[in-house]
Amino acid sequence: MMTLRALLVLFCLTTPQLALASTPEADARLGKTDFPTSGSAGAQAHFLRGLLNLHSFEYNDARQAFQKAREIEPGFAMAAWGEAMTQNFPIWLREDLAAGRQALDSLAPTAEERLALAPTEREKGYLRAVELLFGDGDKRQRDHAYRDAMAALAEQFPNDLDAAAFHALAILGTCHEGRDIPTYMQAASVAEEVFSKNPEHPGAAHYMIHSYDDPVHAPLGLRPARVYAEIAPAATHALHMPSHIFLALGLWEETAASNEDSWQASIDKVEREGLPVDRKSFHALLWLEYAYLQMGRHDEARKLLTIIEQDNRTSGSKHTRSYLATMRAHYLVETGRWHETIDVPELDDLELTSVATVLLMQGMAALHEGDIETATAHLADLRQRRQQVIADATEGQPTDGYAPSVKLRTLEAQIMELELGGLVHLARGEVDQGLEQLAQAAELEQDASFGFGPPTPAKPALELYGEALLDLGRAVEAREQLEKALARAPRRTHSLQALARATEALTDEDLTAHTPTTHHELGHRCDTASDATP
Repeated sequence: MMTLRALLVLFCLTTPQLALASTPEADARLGKTDFPTSGSAGAQAHFLRGLLNLHSFEYNDARQAFQKAREIEPGFAMAAWGEAMTQNFPIWLREDLAAGRQALDSLAPTAEERLALAPTEREKGYLRAVELLFGDGDKRQRDHAYRDAMAALAEQFPNDLDAAAFHALAILGTCHEGRDIPTYMQAASVAEEVFSKNPEHPGAAHYMIHSYDDPVHAPLGLRPARVYAEIAPAATHALHMPSHIFLALGLWEETAASNEDSWQASIDKVEREGLPVDRKSFHALLWLEYAYLQMGRHDEARKLLTIIEQDNRTSGSKHTRSYLATMRAHYLVETGRWHETIDVPELDDLELTSVATVLLMQGMAALHEGDIETATAHLADLRQRRQQVIADATEGQPTDGYAPSVKLRTLEAQIMELELGGLVHLARGEVDQGLEQLAQAAELEQDASFGFGPPTPAKPALELYGEALLDLGRAVEAREQLEKALARAPRRTHSLQALARATEALTDEDLTAHTPTTHHELGHRCDTASDATP
């Protein structure tokens, strides 16, 4: 006679639509969900691990888990679905289209044949959706079609919390022109429902944080931010994500703590698994540096900058060079240590935003040396590179990044170009021309939808314009710009310091006549989608 344990094992191996619970080995430290599939028990355990990693954007780990599931069961349709999904990065408006299609083709050569390998209608729905995501058409069309497919799937299977969670993420992935507040709130409402039904669902907490990570809505994100790292402590990205809310609120201690944990977790993983330096979480390192800088911990920030310098010398990849460009810029802007020797990354093949960041810093450093000629040369280089990217995009040529983000990147570069141009004019004594360009940069920044994380440009245009007005004795106008800067970047140190100086310079009459910018006004401006950093 079979034991009860043996009967259960036999049942697990022979039941085609088994609602397998998440095993402790699979996900105890990655969150919890229940995603039944037709896969065998052995393949299902790896599938669940891949799924939970996918919800936390641990794409490499997720891909490996899905591939292990297919090693056990080559025809496991949902594992192929998962592997394809690891090639889509909706928050950053990026994808590896060829790799996504290859993952699907490895299951079967046609969509019809792949669909036939999914034995349940629910699994077929997931496959139909991912076929749209990696199908024909440009990315905008495919992202919208995928969102609609996930909405239909979630409606068809209302108890499938993962379908709803992926629907929320798909909604965020349609914001090709930058943060659109109504769209983000729609995504938040979907993720909130999942979170209310399963407070340990990693995708729900994750996508809520992304939906709320701007200064106006960040208080709504404190609930998931406080628990996400506890839900999925084994996911490096989950340790970092709470800082999206903390940074948007200017909570520097909390921002630092989240990214200290995330950075250390990535170091431990690289050492434990013998991974290359590029697998470290430089994303967390950047945010940690910025938090330290806002806290005045400049020497500690310099140590972090030294890490990316050293790792870039080891790797020299586009990835490390991009982070070196950004971290170097924030360090120079926040410390004012323009004479310090810091590695300058090679610009070849870097995206336009990174290139513009380096050139702006080089130009500003030259102006601090009184070298207007060198600054002007960097300005000309920046302008030429921005115009080339626009020309390439117009002609349909490959660009610095992914086509839907070209407008976003060229806007960032345009703001930096105006910043440097304004500073060059001021250095020449051409005050009206200088202020005009700084005002244009500030207006572009003010009209742009809110991004997330450390600011781009590293020197916010509203802050720069406000400081320039203050230096010219125009305290009333300076205060107006600096309050706008703080509405976009709460508790940012340089803006606070400049605002204090401007306030001291105001007369009683000035104070009576002055109306401050409010967060409500910022929220109203953010309600219109515009060309800005996502």
